[in-house]
Amino acid sequence: MAKSLQPTTGELPPSQARPQIVDEAKRLEETTLCSSKGHHNAAAAWASAHLWLGLPTTILSTLVGAASFAQFAKQSPEIALAAGCISIAIAVLSGIITFLNPNKREAAHLAAAHAFDRLNNEARVFWSVDCWLEKSEVVLGAKLRDLIDRKADLNTKSPQIPRRAYERAKAGIDAGEADFKVDKVNQNSAQPTIFSPPQPAAIPRPITSA
Repeated sequence: MAKSLQPTTGELPPSQARPQIVDEAKRLEETTLCSSKGHHNAAAAWASAHLWLGLPTTILSTLVGAASFAQFAKQSPEIALAAGCISIAIAVLSGIITFLNPNKREAAHLAAAHAFDRLNNEARVFWSVDCWLEKSEVVLGAKLRDLIDRKADLNTKSPQIPRRAYERAKAGIDAGEADFKVDKVNQNSAQPTIFSPPQPAAIPRPITSA
């Protein structure tokens, strides 16, 4: 019996692999974009939390530590009571800051955002440039696998994106916040004019005598 030449493992022939590589790289670009913006949103939220927790703590600590306030507290029971309440508030706020550590969380999300942004740029350049310059689909497949492995490694090492931060990132992307101007121009422009190759110049016939 003649051996079948049809692929039996579900693998695509090399001639059809390049479009699949491009599609997979585009998926990678999309997911890393969401992750990058999500981590940026989370970092901004933790920076805001640090500001709103740290600023009143600093102000209240300065107020309680002032010599004039302590002097008034000795003379007035009401001010003494207020000083006690402020001291308790300072202790609570300081404990929350220590427990949440917003500075550390902001730095972790910001580092992850930059890493995903770098990977996002590489994925875009890969499918839009490299896939049309590199002739070997084996080389392209290896580069794609490396990008995918790096994304998996980032997912493992990065902090989890809060759901609200991810939803804000997704909504912003859908609204076009991540679009480049050149992409909008290309989408709105008319179909490009197809130029026909130049025709060779006509060679004049030699003049013959009658």
